[in-house]
Amino acid sequence: MPGPYLYGMPYLQGSLSAYWGKEHSPAAIIIRLLIPVALAFTYFFMTFLILPYHESLILGGLMLVYYIPPAGKESIIPIGIGLGIPWWIMAISLALLDILTGLFMILNFNIALRIPVLGPWISRFLSSGDEFITQHSWISRWSIIGVALFVLLPLQGTGGVGATVVGIITGLSPPKILLAIGCGAIAECLIFALGSELIWRLIKENLFLGLGVAALVASTAVGFYILSRHRHLVLKE
Repeated sequence: MPGPYLYGMPYLQGSLSAYWGKEHSPAAIIIRLLIPVALAFTYFFMTFLILPYHESLILGGLMLVYYIPPAGKESIIPIGIGLGIPWWIMAISLALLDILTGLFMILNFNIALRIPVLGPWISRFLSSGDEFITQHSWISRWSIIGVALFVLLPLQGTGGVGATVVGIITGLSPPKILLAIGCGAIAECLIFALGSELIWRLIKENLFLGLGVAALVASTAVGFYILSRHRHLVLKE
Protein backbone atom coordinates (compact mmCIF):
# COMPACT_ATOMS: atom_id res chain seq x y z
CA MET A 1 0.00 0.00 0.00
CA PRO A 2 1.66 3.26 -1.07
CA GLY A 3 2.20 5.92 1.55
CA PRO A 4 0.19 9.12 1.40
CA TYR A 5 3.33 11.15 0.65
CA LEU A 6 3.18 9.60 -2.84
CA TYR A 7 -0.03 11.51 -3.49
CA GLY A 8 1.80 14.81 -3.92
CA MET A 9 1.48 15.89 -0.30
CA PRO A 10 4.79 17.44 0.77
CA TYR A 11 3.83 17.45 4.47
CA LEU A 12 4.15 13.66 4.48
CA GLN A 13 7.72 13.60 3.19
CA GLY A 14 10.95 13.47 5.14
CA SER A 15 11.02 11.98 8.62
CA LEU A 16 7.21 11.81 8.89
CA SER A 17 6.96 9.60 5.81
CA ALA A 18 8.76 6.86 7.75
CA TYR A 19 5.58 6.50 9.78
CA TRP A 20 2.73 7.68 7.55
CA GLY A 21 4.06 5.85 4.49
CA LYS A 22 4.95 2.57 6.21
CA GLU A 23 3.42 -0.56 4.75
CA HIS A 24 1.65 -3.10 6.97
CA SER A 25 0.64 -6.72 6.62
CA PRO A 26 -3.08 -7.56 6.15
CA ALA A 27 -3.27 -8.86 9.73
CA ALA A 28 -1.69 -5.66 11.08
CA ILE A 29 -4.11 -3.54 9.06
CA ILE A 30 -7.10 -5.39 10.53
CA ILE A 31 -5.74 -5.01 14.07
CA ARG A 32 -5.09 -1.29 13.53
CA LEU A 33 -8.63 -0.87 12.24
CA LEU A 34 -10.16 -2.73 15.17
CA ILE A 35 -8.22 -1.14 18.05
CA PRO A 36 -10.09 2.22 18.16
CA VAL A 37 -13.45 0.54 17.52
CA ALA A 38 -12.85 -2.06 20.25
CA LEU A 39 -11.86 0.65 22.73
CA ALA A 40 -15.00 2.64 21.93
CA PHE A 41 -17.28 -0.37 22.43
CA THR A 42 -15.43 -1.33 25.62
CA TYR A 43 -16.09 2.13 27.02
CA PHE A 44 -19.74 2.03 25.95
CA PHE A 45 -20.37 -1.33 27.65
CA MET A 46 -18.61 -0.09 30.80
CA THR A 47 -21.17 2.73 31.07
CA PHE A 48 -23.81 0.10 31.89
CA LEU A 49 -21.96 -0.36 35.19
CA ILE A 50 -22.38 3.34 36.01
CA LEU A 51 -25.61 4.49 34.36
CA PRO A 52 -29.14 3.10 34.29
CA TYR A 53 -29.78 0.87 31.28
CA HIS A 54 -31.85 3.40 29.33
CA GLU A 55 -29.35 6.22 29.93
CA SER A 56 -26.52 4.07 28.58
CA LEU A 57 -28.57 3.40 25.44
CA ILE A 58 -29.23 7.13 25.05
CA LEU A 59 -25.53 7.83 25.50
CA GLY A 60 -24.66 5.24 22.87
CA GLY A 61 -27.07 6.85 20.43
CA LEU A 62 -25.63 10.30 21.06
CA MET A 63 -22.10 8.98 20.55
CA LEU A 64 -23.15 7.67 17.14
CA VAL A 65 -24.94 10.89 16.21
CA TYR A 66 -21.76 12.82 17.09
CA TYR A 67 -20.21 11.49 13.87
CA ILE A 68 -23.04 12.81 11.70
CA PRO A 69 -22.47 16.44 10.56
CA PRO A 70 -23.39 19.05 11.61
CA ALA A 71 -23.69 17.51 15.09
CA GLY A 72 -20.95 18.57 17.49
CA LYS A 73 -20.07 18.91 21.15
CA GLU A 74 -21.99 22.18 21.39
CA SER A 75 -25.22 20.33 20.55
CA ILE A 76 -24.68 16.74 21.72
CA ILE A 77 -23.45 17.58 25.23
CA PRO A 78 -26.40 19.85 26.19
CA ILE A 79 -28.87 17.33 24.77
CA GLY A 80 -27.30 14.48 26.73
CA ILE A 81 -27.31 16.45 29.98
CA GLY A 82 -30.90 17.51 29.34
CA LEU A 83 -31.83 13.84 28.96
CA GLY A 84 -30.43 13.05 32.39
CA ILE A 85 -26.88 11.91 31.66
CA PRO A 86 -24.35 13.35 34.17
CA TRP A 87 -22.27 16.21 32.76
CA TRP A 88 -18.99 14.46 33.50
CA ILE A 89 -20.06 11.34 31.62
CA MET A 90 -20.92 13.47 28.57
CA ALA A 91 -17.57 15.26 28.80
CA ILE A 92 -15.58 12.02 29.10
CA SER A 93 -17.56 10.30 26.33
CA LEU A 94 -17.11 12.94 23.64
CA ALA A 95 -13.51 13.68 24.57
CA LEU A 96 -12.81 9.96 24.28
CA LEU A 97 -14.46 9.89 20.84
CA ASP A 98 -12.18 12.67 19.61
CA ILE A 99 -9.13 10.86 21.00
CA LEU A 100 -10.16 7.54 19.46
CA THR A 101 -10.91 9.25 16.15
CA GLY A 102 -7.42 10.73 16.21
CA LEU A 103 -6.02 7.29 17.06
CA PHE A 104 -7.92 5.76 14.13
CA MET A 105 -6.53 8.43 11.80
CA ILE A 106 -2.98 7.90 13.04
CA LEU A 107 -3.16 4.12 12.75
CA ASN A 108 -5.04 4.03 9.44
CA PHE A 109 -4.19 7.23 7.58
CA ASN A 110 -3.68 5.50 4.22
CA ILE A 111 -7.09 3.87 4.55
CA ALA A 112 -8.74 7.13 5.58
CA LEU A 113 -7.48 8.69 2.36
CA ARG A 114 -9.52 6.12 0.44
CA ILE A 115 -12.81 6.65 2.28
CA PRO A 116 -15.38 8.44 0.06
CA VAL A 117 -15.95 12.10 0.96
CA LEU A 118 -13.47 11.95 3.86
CA GLY A 119 -10.46 11.01 1.72
CA PRO A 120 -10.87 13.83 -0.82
CA TRP A 121 -11.45 16.30 2.02
CA ILE A 122 -8.20 15.23 3.71
CA SER A 123 -6.33 15.46 0.41
CA ARG A 124 -7.61 18.97 -0.26
CA PHE A 125 -6.74 20.01 3.30
CA LEU A 126 -3.19 18.69 2.98
CA SER A 127 -2.75 20.21 -0.48
CA SER A 128 -3.68 23.65 0.88
CA GLY A 129 -1.33 23.29 3.83
CA ASP A 130 0.79 26.35 2.97
CA GLU A 131 -2.33 28.52 2.82
CA PHE A 132 -3.60 27.09 6.11
CA ILE A 133 -0.32 27.74 7.89
CA THR A 134 -0.25 31.30 6.55
CA GLN A 135 -3.74 31.94 7.91
CA HIS A 136 -3.11 30.18 11.22
CA SER A 137 0.60 30.71 11.85
CA TRP A 138 0.02 30.59 15.62
CA ILE A 139 -0.78 26.87 15.39
CA SER A 140 2.61 26.09 13.91
CA ARG A 141 4.44 28.38 16.35
CA TRP A 142 2.79 26.87 19.43
CA SER A 143 3.21 23.25 18.28
CA ILE A 144 1.25 20.89 20.58
CA ILE A 145 -0.50 23.77 22.34
CA GLY A 146 -1.45 25.25 18.98
CA VAL A 147 -3.11 22.05 17.77
CA ALA A 148 -4.83 21.65 21.16
CA LEU A 149 -6.24 25.18 20.84
CA PHE A 150 -7.38 24.33 17.30
CA VAL A 151 -9.37 21.42 18.76
CA LEU A 152 -10.86 23.85 21.29
CA LEU A 153 -12.42 25.95 18.52
CA PRO A 154 -16.18 25.22 18.42
CA LEU A 155 -16.24 24.83 14.63
CA GLN A 156 -16.93 21.99 12.20
CA GLY A 157 -13.75 20.11 11.31
CA THR A 158 -11.82 20.80 14.52
CA GLY A 159 -12.32 17.31 15.98
CA GLY A 160 -10.12 14.24 15.78
CA VAL A 161 -9.96 14.10 11.97
CA GLY A 162 -9.20 17.77 11.34
CA ALA A 163 -6.77 17.98 14.25
CA THR A 164 -4.81 14.99 12.95
CA VAL A 165 -4.43 16.62 9.54
CA VAL A 166 -3.42 19.93 11.16
CA GLY A 167 -0.87 18.06 13.26
CA ILE A 168 0.59 16.53 10.11
CA ILE A 169 0.79 19.93 8.41
CA THR A 170 2.57 21.45 11.40
CA GLY A 171 5.05 18.56 11.49
CA LEU A 172 4.03 16.91 14.77
CA SER A 173 4.81 13.25 15.39
CA PRO A 174 1.87 10.83 15.92
CA PRO A 175 2.26 10.74 19.76
CA LYS A 176 2.33 14.55 19.91
CA ILE A 177 -0.74 14.77 17.66
CA LEU A 178 -2.65 12.39 19.95
CA LEU A 179 -1.53 14.35 23.02
CA ALA A 180 -2.70 17.63 21.47
CA ILE A 181 -6.07 16.12 20.52
CA GLY A 182 -6.51 14.73 24.03
CA CYS A 183 -5.69 18.02 25.77
CA GLY A 184 -7.89 20.08 23.45
CA ALA A 185 -10.82 17.67 23.47
CA ILE A 186 -10.86 17.27 27.26
CA ALA A 187 -10.72 21.04 27.81
CA GLU A 188 -13.44 21.74 25.22
CA CYS A 189 -15.76 19.00 26.50
CA LEU A 190 -15.38 20.19 30.10
CA ILE A 191 -16.24 23.76 29.07
CA PHE A 192 -19.35 22.67 27.17
CA ALA A 193 -20.41 20.17 29.84
CA LEU A 194 -20.04 22.54 32.80
CA GLY A 195 -21.66 25.38 30.85
CA SER A 196 -24.56 23.17 29.79
CA GLU A 197 -25.04 21.88 33.33
CA LEU A 198 -25.20 25.45 34.61
CA ILE A 199 -27.71 26.51 31.97
CA TRP A 200 -29.97 23.50 32.62
CA ARG A 201 -29.93 24.28 36.35
CA LEU A 202 -30.82 27.89 35.61
CA ILE A 203 -33.70 26.77 33.38
CA LYS A 204 -35.06 24.54 36.14
CA GLU A 205 -34.83 27.32 38.74
CA ASN A 206 -35.79 30.28 36.52
CA LEU A 207 -37.06 29.46 33.04
CA PHE A 208 -36.67 32.93 31.54
CA LEU A 209 -33.22 33.52 33.03
CA GLY A 210 -31.99 30.14 31.84
CA LEU A 211 -33.37 30.61 28.33
CA GLY A 212 -31.86 34.11 28.23
CA VAL A 213 -28.41 32.81 29.12
CA ALA A 214 -28.76 30.00 26.58
CA ALA A 215 -29.76 32.50 23.88
CA LEU A 216 -26.79 34.71 24.77
CA VAL A 217 -24.37 31.80 24.53
CA ALA A 218 -25.88 30.63 21.23
CA SER A 219 -25.76 34.11 19.69
CA THR A 220 -22.13 34.52 20.81
CA ALA A 221 -21.23 31.21 19.18
CA VAL A 222 -22.97 32.20 15.95
CA GLY A 223 -21.24 35.58 15.99
CA PHE A 224 -17.87 33.93 16.53
CA TYR A 225 -18.52 31.58 13.61
CA ILE A 226 -19.56 34.44 11.28
CA LEU A 227 -16.49 36.49 12.22
CA SER A 228 -14.15 33.53 11.69
CA ARG A 229 -15.70 32.81 8.28
CA HIS A 230 -15.43 36.47 7.31
CA ARG A 231 -11.77 36.57 8.35
CA HIS A 232 -11.13 33.39 6.36
CA LEU A 233 -12.67 34.91 3.21
CA VAL A 234 -10.71 38.13 3.66
CA LEU A 235 -7.44 36.22 3.98
CA LYS A 236 -8.25 34.19 0.87
CA GLU A 237 -8.75 37.39 -1.11
